[in-house]
Amino acid sequence: MNVKLGLVQMRMDRDLAVNVRAAMAFVREAATKGANIVLLPELFENHYFCQEEREEYFSWAHPVEGHPFLGAFQNLAKELGIVLPVSFFERAGQAHFNSLAMIDADGTVLGIYRKSHIPDGPGYEEKYYFNPGDTGFKSWSTKFGRIGVGICWDQWFPECARAMALSGADLLLYPTAIGSEPTDTVASPNTPAMWQRAMIGHAVHNSVYVAAANRIGSEQFGQASCTFYGHSFACDYRGEILCEGNPDFSGVLLSSLDLKGAQQFRAGMGFFRDRRPDLYSALLTLDGLTAGSSTR
Repeated sequence: MNVKLGLVQMRMDRDLAVNVRAAMAFVREAATKGANIVLLPELFENHYFCQEEREEYFSWAHPVEGHPFLGAFQNLAKELGIVLPVSFFERAGQAHFNSLAMIDADGTVLGIYRKSHIPDGPGYEEKYYFNPGDTGFKSWSTKFGRIGVGICWDQWFPECARAMALSGADLLLYPTAIGSEPTDTVASPNTPAMWQRAMIGHAVHNSVYVAAANRIGSEQFGQASCTFYGHSFACDYRGEILCEGNPDFSGVLLSSLDLKGAQQFRAGMGFFRDRRPDLYSALLTLDGLTAGSSTR
């Protein structure tokens, strides 16, 4: 199957309605240019509020049922005949999640993914706002292929990508909000190059297409500020970059994907044939020790 992927890289406003209108306009533009799948950035509904801890920001979360804009994106996906993964701040009972709704080309919500890996550090204080996701890693069969989706910090974890690939994903998508670090140190992951390399590795060791959509612009909450560096990109199943947005680019990036070609290449490489899950039990522990054993 040959499909076209659109990535939206955009600057956010402090007004939800403004952001939703802008996002929908970019989605329409991508569809007009032939995109079958369109990915928006993480939490595009507002500035990235996780820079600081404030109780009032919990009011920005909404349940899936009766959500203020998910229904509009369902209608848009159906109208345009496109697959549309949509990131949003979810409230479920007393829990809060960084979530994504996978909307198929007929407007149906195929399911919800809740961000599994929740960062906690200066400028990215997400553990204050979000419960760890309880959905597990997911992929969905859509009109335009089987798609797996992680959210931002998930993209640094090879286990997430491998789990989605094992469930049959041909394409891994990562809506993202990443930029400068408050502390400029050698240890800080303050570089789009390292960020890209992590995901390109997922593409290579799973032989799948991978793409990320990031925001741009400087955003400030209280004393905290972050400049988001863009560099949204897509790469193929060999790790070759197909498209990339510079730090100032606002708009739509497009890539053509040969999903059948990726499937054939994946089978031929033998990565999944030669896996040894019987030796991977240490991955199921926090300390790296095989369950039931001890070196002490």
